Amino acid sequence: MYQQLVRKEVMGILEKEVGSFLDKFLTPIEKIWQPSDYLPDPSSSEFKYDLEEIQTFAQEMPYDLFVTLIGDCITEEALPSYESWLMGVDGVDQEQREVGWAHWVRAWTAEENRHGDLLSKYLYLCGRVNMREVEVTTQYLINDGFDLGTSMDPYRNFIYTSFQETATNISHRRVGTLAKQSGNGKLAKMCGVIAADEARHAKAYKHFVAKILEIDPSEMILAFEDMMRKKIVMPAHMMRQSGQKAGELWGHFSDAAQRCMVYTGQDYINIMKELLDEWKIEHVKGLNEKAEKAQEYLMKLPGRLQKITDRISTPDLQFQFSWVKR
Repeated sequence: MYQQLVRKEVMGILEKEVGSFLDKFLTPIEKIWQPSDYLPDPSSSEFKYDLEEIQTFAQEMPYDLFVTLIGDCITEEALPSYESWLMGVDGVDQEQREVGWAHWVRAWTAEENRHGDLLSKYLYLCGRVNMREVEVTTQYLINDGFDLGTSMDPYRNFIYTSFQETATNISHRRVGTLAKQSGNGKLAKMCGVIAADEARHAKAYKHFVAKILEIDPSEMILAFEDMMRKKIVMPAHMMRQSGQKAGELWGHFSDAAQRCMVYTGQDYINIMKELLDEWKIEHVKGLNEKAEKAQEYLMKLPGRLQKITDRISTPDLQFQFSWVKR
């Protein structure tokens, strides 16, 4: 109860700056890109040719890369789960009228919502996707819910979002890079603008953690340690397709992403190192004894994870996803 009260107090201190956070890390609606900016215009005389281009390049995409693109879309489409989770975090008052954390969550959600819209419309047009099966997976993902290991603790949630936004930036950026290498410029631009959004959002959540480290360093270090001991699970870890149990599809999807080198176990370690450097964890002072031990654990963790990752092999066999037309 004492820790919960302290967290609410810290969130209250930072809440006074939410207005500046909105200005610094998010883009006004009238100025930011929208999905229609990157999709073919059905009213245009060029629509037929643009559609043929999209469908031709989609057919040529390697299977694992195409599946990873679809999974990224589904992850983005499950946004209602993420918003509802963050709205319940301690220190977020949904009824508050002045600018506060609820405003941040809504504004962040509004930006994120465009990502799933853009990718879903692209997949619908590309002609290679069984959209009903994709929609079933998306509905299951929202319906099944998830447990990020953060509870309603804002410190753990900000650690999670710092990690996750960085991971999604990597995934979208790599899909875009691979698409561009094969000449698929339209998809490359789509993934590129989404990745840029994710980079801004990652910067925001890392900033929130840095601010809390200044105010309540011991508790934030302990929250970071706890999240890393449990491991950061991806928001789509409960993914399934028709006829499966919740979570049954996740391993196959992550194997596909690993095989095409869009998101790998090495990326997990690299993000961990990046966060340790970003927050200068090794140099945080004024910690209690328990937090000092957590600090030591965190600094040694990348090396331990590297030894494990070096021994892991990814299955070569491709899984047949119901998302892709045969």
